Amino acid sequence: VERLAFSALFRMDKDANVLGVEFGRSVIRSREALTYEQAQNRIDAARKIAKKGKAGGDDTAASLVRLAALAEKLRAKRVQDGALTLASPEVRFELQAETNDVTDVKLYQVRETNKMVEEFMLLANVHVARRILQQFPSCAMLRRHPKPTDEMFAPLLKTAAAHGLALDTSSSRALNDSLNAVQNSRGASDPYLSTLLRILTTRCMSQAVYCSAGHVSAPEYLHYGLAAPVYTHFTSPIRRYADVIVHRQLQACVGYSALPESLYDSKRMQALADVVNERHRAAQFASRASIALHTLLLFRQRGTVTQTARVMRVMSNALVVLVPKYGIEGVVKLDDSRQPQFDQAQQLVRCNADGRVFRSLDTISVVVSVDEAPERRDRVVFELADP
Repeated sequence: VERLAFSALFRMDKDANVLGVEFGRSVIRSREALTYEQAQNRIDAARKIAKKGKAGGDDTAASLVRLAALAEKLRAKRVQDGALTLASPEVRFELQAETNDVTDVKLYQVRETNKMVEEFMLLANVHVARRILQQFPSCAMLRRHPKPTDEMFAPLLKTAAAHGLALDTSSSRALNDSLNAVQNSRGASDPYLSTLLRILTTRCMSQAVYCSAGHVSAPEYLHYGLAAPVYTHFTSPIRRYADVIVHRQLQACVGYSALPESLYDSKRMQALADVVNERHRAAQFASRASIALHTLLLFRQRGTVTQTARVMRVMSNALVVLVPKYGIEGVVKLDDSRQPQFDQAQQLVRCNADGRVFRSLDTISVVVSVDEAPERRDRVVFELADP
């Protein structure tokens, strides 16, 4: 099947250095349609054959292997420049085919092929941002991610220090190196600790936002998480309106069509960016509500479940916990009968009634169930399991 596209075409050497880039309309004729899992299986099979010194595989598999190798080098360059490797507990619900009943929830598995596609998308977005900014310095649609302040990192640093961990937040590269050091030193004894810290690091930051280039100064174009001086969204026009605007700007850059006069106005472009940012936040709220609903439906069927959880945050009378198996979060309330005493400096809460102490990042057991009451909406509740 032939599909019309607007492409960024890169010429690279074997070390993933970009030798040239062209933007233009194209026709894509796919040889195969592969899921991330299928593509990963093809790559793994081709590598096994190569290790045995045998010839085999097919052109598609060979191309995937070469792309994966280039993506790994691109990722190494980004990390060297200061890009952060962060995490978020993304979940995937499984539904019964005939009834659409929720049957299970699992953490979304990120494969090498996911990362491979991500690298080339990031590369295209960066180069498109440079091109439209060069042509339209006052109205290019960019995506910026402000650098977090020291105050924003304070909760993370307190939590890490309570466990004897030192994180350097002086720069994105220093922070990433610190997180990697935790993985190297504690990964064997606590494999999930590094992931947990990366989730908490993500939550210290403000969200990335769209902006008009003329609305902020050049240093504010920075995308902190990606360590990119200038960045935009180009690769997903079928699901993001910002990408549609960027496509129009890029088409004007390469001479396919003139940019509408209204899009030359920096103030109007910023107003458009503000609307897109608002819609993006609304979509996030809808996604969270969907996850909450499907979680409720799942545990309504399963009944009461006891699971291992990690403490994300301690408060004076509650614990915010994450259940890694399901990727879901909840609040465990500590009622007055437990006599909780909060120590903010040590990031812990001590229950004087039974002597139990809970700190951020601790591993605990929780009971997950559905609380049903006729006078209000059903909800998923989390309680401490008996020690």
